[in-house]
Amino acid sequence: MIDIRFLREHPEEVKENIKKKFQDSKLPLVDEVIALDQARRDTQKEADELRSSRNTLSRQIGGLMKEGKKEEAEAVKKQVTENAERLAALEAKQTELEEKVNKIMMVIPQMIDPSVPVGRDDSENVEVQRFGEPVVPDFEIPYHTEIMERFCGIDLDAAGRVAGNGFYYLMGDIARLHSAVISYARDFMIDRGFTYCVPPFMIRSNVVTGVMSFAEMDAMMYKIEGEDLYLIGTSEHSMIGKFIDQIVPEEKLPYTLTSYSPCFRKEKGAHGIEERGVYRIHQFEKQEMIVVCKPEESPMWFDRLWQNTVDLFRSMDIPVRTLECCSGDLADLKVKSVDVEAWSPRQKKYFEVGSCSNLGDAQARRLKIRVDGKDGKYLAHTLNNTVVAPPRMLIAFLENNLQADGSVRIPEVLRPYMGGKTEIR
Repeated sequence: MIDIRFLREHPEEVKENIKKKFQDSKLPLVDEVIALDQARRDTQKEADELRSSRNTLSRQIGGLMKEGKKEEAEAVKKQVTENAERLAALEAKQTELEEKVNKIMMVIPQMIDPSVPVGRDDSENVEVQRFGEPVVPDFEIPYHTEIMERFCGIDLDAAGRVAGNGFYYLMGDIARLHSAVISYARDFMIDRGFTYCVPPFMIRSNVVTGVMSFAEMDAMMYKIEGEDLYLIGTSEHSMIGKFIDQIVPEEKLPYTLTSYSPCFRKEKGAHGIEERGVYRIHQFEKQEMIVVCKPEESPMWFDRLWQNTVDLFRSMDIPVRTLECCSGDLADLKVKSVDVEAWSPRQKKYFEVGSCSNLGDAQARRLKIRVDGKDGKYLAHTLNNTVVAPPRMLIAFLENNLQADGSVRIPEVLRPYMGGKTEIR
């Protein structure tokens, strides 16, 4: 959500930004919201003038009554009544106009960073850098659920009977490996100076609309029937929501938090064969990281955040690469985003395991997260990034650590979380 003053003063820049995101259907909204905003300001001006005149007229009535000029006083009283009726109408109109302006502003995309490559969709994302050497072993690597089944580590059939498609039971060493990765990721981020947090797993609608676009909300969120609560799709939602309506002292910035949570997603739409199994599911667990900082520090934190994920995967000997998301692949609130992709030796290609985003002041504007600085109050910047999200991460782990005899090697950093095991058989 951009600043209405910026849109008012730079409408052509806003329109060009919309074009870069290939959302031309939203172009008329710019002129529409400018007209509505002007009408809102005109209404407010007239209402303010009536409020100001109310005190003046009240004093006139008092003076006229003292002078015994009853008829003149009654005439002024009539004017006061008419003004009050007009003011009530103006206040109602102002509220209506503000709602229309806000509704449109919520769907006009955030101004993207100049460095973002222009492209229509994720097929035009740009590879930035590779970390580690991708290897294809000389033995066949089964599909990830087949690897898990060899260890009696997954039961999709039972999950289907209990909850339907998109759910799973993890068991035994595979379940333990899942928990080990989450615990290692938690400690990894704590060692990097982040404060560990377990947040609420449900949030109210005003937080939902503050942290994501309407399109994302419809595609992702599960609503709790009969209550103003949604299940979180990622802990970023409740972590950023923690600061709603807060004025943060500048000296306390940055807030650097890492959080654990289950995540719940509708995952609407049809997906390809490589997204069966546990690749795209309705329920999973994740370690997340978020930063609330000064505007001038958000580019630096953006680079730090995605580097954390790269370093985590490399510590487990998993090759990864970073992709710069193009303009058309950015959600409306994002200024800049990088995907981290892990190498799949079975598919002989990379696949997404995390996403790092700088949202500028978009979430802070919606949630009213302000900073009390020495030169006055201003909006904070917010960023988020996936540390690790099993079970998708387990796919990369199992494929890259599978050995020719069917055992799975446990990297040294995970062994303390696996009871000292060097491999699972």
